[in-house]
Amino acid sequence: MVGLIVLPLMIGGYQTTLLTLILIYALLAMSVDILAGYAGRTPLCHGAIFGTATYAMMYYVSTLGGSALTGVFVALLMAIFVAFIFAILAVRTSGVYFLLLTLALGMIVWGVCQRWTSVSGGENGIRGNIRPEWLTDPFHFYYLVLIVVGLSSWILWRFVKSPFGLTLKGIRESETRMRSLGYNTTLHLIFAFLVSGFMAGLAGILYALFNSFVSPSTVALTQSVKGLLMAIIGGAGTLFGGFVGAALMMTLENVVSSFTERWSMVLGFIFILTMIFAPEGILGKVLKMRRSYFKKSELPVLPN
Repeated sequence: MVGLIVLPLMIGGYQTTLLTLILIYALLAMSVDILAGYAGRTPLCHGAIFGTATYAMMYYVSTLGGSALTGVFVALLMAIFVAFIFAILAVRTSGVYFLLLTLALGMIVWGVCQRWTSVSGGENGIRGNIRPEWLTDPFHFYYLVLIVVGLSSWILWRFVKSPFGLTLKGIRESETRMRSLGYNTTLHLIFAFLVSGFMAGLAGILYALFNSFVSPSTVALTQSVKGLLMAIIGGAGTLFGGFVGAALMMTLENVVSSFTERWSMVLGFIFILTMIFAPEGILGKVLKMRRSYFKKSELPVLPN
């Protein structure tokens, strides 16, 4: 955390902007990890929730002329509403059915944004500088994003370490057993979906302030896949693996793409290698090796 505070003072404006984008997508990846890593439900709809908040923020502030602060609340309410609808329809399914259903729900949101041109602007999207004047400086904006993401990370960490979070892990391991023990697994999953959607919406608001533009590509399937890949590469079920996955993918997309147009191929090779040598993700692998090391160091030394 100290490094993230000091780092912008030692790098340029472009690198600070890239670091800001990494933090925003790290929050999206952590929101995905709540369901994929802890509840055992792999979603493909968080790009739609993320993009809904971005659209709501841009439309309210840029088109309607509302204040940015009020726009934050409007966008969060929209994200929670969409997450609630998705949760009601999807939590009774699991495995590939949950994956496909959330994919379909996300595509519906994309279709609405594509066709409702009077509100969404269609392919042209919505453009406008919605940052308050005090946030126009990229360094000021970076530190705001750092505070929001840092606080959100702490809240999510407390959430997954709470008895509720442990219940989600139990549902991930055996939903039938948790139900037989008296837990209302459906209600737990709906609430987890809402928390996850809230954080995805918060990431979408930061993205609206960052990008000052939104189009149907913001809610497209690729956005959901990007968030899911970040969570998986970093380490599903580690929460903070989202930072690792976001840093890796955003660096590849923005730095490697300046040298070659085939940066996505490089990402594909990295994903394949991660799944072969570290199926628990990069951070998951590091934590596993750390636990293994300390277990070995605790073994008693037998006399000859």
